[in-house]
Amino acid sequence: MFSHLYAAYVFIYVCLALISLGIILLFLMKISHNKELRRREFYELKHQDYFKYLQAHLGEEGRLQLPPGKLKPLERRVIQDKFMEWIELFRGEYRNRLIQLCRDAGFVEEDLKALNSLVYGRRLRAAYRLGGMRAGEAVPALLQMLRKGKYSSLSIVVARSIAKSAQTSGDVHEMLRCLLAHGKPIHHLAADIMLETGLDAGSILTELLDDPDPALVKVGLVAMWGQAVPEVMPVLGRLVGSEEKDVRAEAVKLYLSSNPALKDETIVKLMNDHDWEVRAEAAKALGPLHAAGSIPLLVKALQDPSWKVRHNSAGSLAALGEAGFEALCQAAVSGTGIQREAAIQRIEQVMEMEQKHSAIEQMVAYNKKRLIHNRYFGVKQPVKRMTGVAAVGGDYSA
Repeated sequence: MFSHLYAAYVFIYVCLALISLGIILLFLMKISHNKELRRREFYELKHQDYFKYLQAHLGEEGRLQLPPGKLKPLERRVIQDKFMEWIELFRGEYRNRLIQLCRDAGFVEEDLKALNSLVYGRRLRAAYRLGGMRAGEAVPALLQMLRKGKYSSLSIVVARSIAKSAQTSGDVHEMLRCLLAHGKPIHHLAADIMLETGLDAGSILTELLDDPDPALVKVGLVAMWGQAVPEVMPVLGRLVGSEEKDVRAEAVKLYLSSNPALKDETIVKLMNDHDWEVRAEAAKALGPLHAAGSIPLLVKALQDPSWKVRHNSAGSLAALGEAGFEALCQAAVSGTGIQREAAIQRIEQVMEMEQKHSAIEQMVAYNKKRLIHNRYFGVKQPVKRMTGVAAVGGDYSA
């Protein structure tokens, strides 16, 4: 019994010792962190004159002067961080001069050596800094690092550094292949990383859309959102007929969002696609495109098995003026099942929303739709309220 009690006491004391040690370590780490912050502030203040010199002479010809004096490791890191901050802010010749200054100061060479370190954390920090300095000579080593490593949030740091430092479009392609090789659904993230490159985005997008790998094509399609690249429009039209479901759906979204002059056969083809995502995007686009000739197709789509297609079709009909709204009312009166349900739901939403408008044009449009609505569903008589009379049950004839 005493041996068990003694063991319990020993266990408790060991736990208390470990907890105390952990608390002490946390305090030491906090003290060290605060000390480093103070030293960074000191070094930034110490080199204020040098930073002002750089800002004043960035636009001049000739080499920029290196940081003065013999610098301590943390002091060099503070100056390097300031250079990287400016590289992100500046473009053109200013950025090129700062990148060259990083090479002249030996920062690029130091981090290239750090890529061979046995400590992964040190290699990762070096990869981040090399990307910040747009060190093109580091791309082969960074690609090798990305190929060997398992996918994690740290892979994103390496991939972004490759995109920033890439010297050719092939570097960007290889980075994307390595990143997508793990089969993760990160096409939007990959597109965001790809757009970090300083190379011509238009030519890279064209190459991605022509690539035989569907994953790279999808990255290109995602990256096109918000990008004005007229030269890729012919390729986009071809991808609308792609056999890959995801590629075709993304291409249709982009194609329709560019407000093209759709031919009747193209509209019919999209509205009869075997994937509901494509039909839904086509139905959604026909309203904003003011494709009044597609009203029969949209009315037919109110019977689509997909709720999203029915919802978008009803929304486009409501957006096609009086003719579209009347088609909705006809479907609500003469249709059956899901067609009638989709039409009635949209009609109720339209009548509820449009009566809240105060602009003259909107009020006129609402009144026209109200007349059409009354013609199909009749006029609802308002309930008259009697005021000042209290009705009490009972027979008062006596």
